[in-house]
Amino acid sequence: MENLEESLSENLSESARVAKIFHEVMMLFRQNMTKVFEDIGITAHQGMVMGILSREKTLKITELSARLNLSNSTVSGIIDRLEKQGIVERNRSEEDKRVVHVSVSPKFREHHQFFHKRMDENFASILNKGTPEELKKIYEGLETLKKLLSIRDEKKAQE
Repeated sequence: MENLEESLSENLSESARVAKIFHEVMMLFRQNMTKVFEDIGITAHQGMVMGILSREKTLKITELSARLNLSNSTVSGIIDRLEKQGIVERNRSEEDKRVVHVSVSPKFREHHQFFHKRMDENFASILNKGTPEELKKIYEGLETLKKLLSIRDEKKAQE
């Protein structure tokens, strides 16, 4: 019984260490991404909206809000600023005038390409500092984490 308790304690301790380092990496990633967004003249939230719209093309404000885990009014303000920059367009639904769809504008595509170029350059400058062995370890670790997170999501979906 003592060995089981020790094993559980060690696993919890190891899990806490993984969670702590993951949190630290996420904070550094967020800071780094904020700088990339600033370089192209947008905020991090605006960049997240652009990322979602680049994949989905058109979404309702409520759908964007849910994806970003932000209130409708906050997302609406973000959309206001992006619309002023000519990056997104709003369209009211013909069936229900209360529903607003947001879609990318042609200018968005230019920003999107520039943003991806800057992101690639940013990651290249960071990752070029690592050895091939370090990069392989990072890749393998991230693949393992992705797999573990996917398993958790699959179990939730089955419940």
